[in-house]
Amino acid sequence: MLYSDVRVNETVGREIGRLYMEASPELTCHARKAYDAFIRQTTEQFADVERCVNVIFQDDDPYGGDAGRMFDDIRQNHTLKIYKTREGEDHPYLTHRQNDLFRAVHDFNGHYRAGTGFDRHGEEGAWQCHSRMYSGMARRAMTTETRGQNSAMIWSLGAESFPPQKAILLPAWVSEGLTADTEEWFALGWPSTGELRR
Repeated sequence: MLYSDVRVNETVGREIGRLYMEASPELTCHARKAYDAFIRQTTEQFADVERCVNVIFQDDDPYGGDAGRMFDDIRQNHTLKIYKTREGEDHPYLTHRQNDLFRAVHDFNGHYRAGTGFDRHGEEGAWQCHSRMYSGMARRAMTTETRGQNSAMIWSLGAESFPPQKAILLPAWVSEGLTADTEEWFALGWPSTGELRR
């Protein structure tokens, strides 16, 4: 599969964005367990990434949103620079360090391995590639942090601002992907959100 050829489905993206924005920010027991698993698996992935490249966390945006520059840095210098979480960007469950580790593993295991940029199609391709590296409930937390937030930013907020961070679990279908049949149902306006929610 060529992740660089992935194209986000607007109808699905809008529904995911709506679900994210309307979700209660309250941290549930299930979400806590999912995020604990997500943190463990992200930490393990980061150790693997560090065996491949030198990861540098810095206070400014190292690549200016240009994935090509990041790819060149990884290939030519065996270096991956990460824009650190800033003060005021607090996550309801992750520490700044944990958030930074995820930024690193997602840029490497998502965007770099998938060969995708940072536009809406690239983010979807990176999610499809990287989510396969998470198992169980951790994948649902990872999906909230990527597909959920990106859908909310792009389709609900017009890519003009970042949505509020939430440690939530979206319906399982969001993290398990969609079949062609499901995409056809969305195009027809069915099933309803309630029927998809589980």
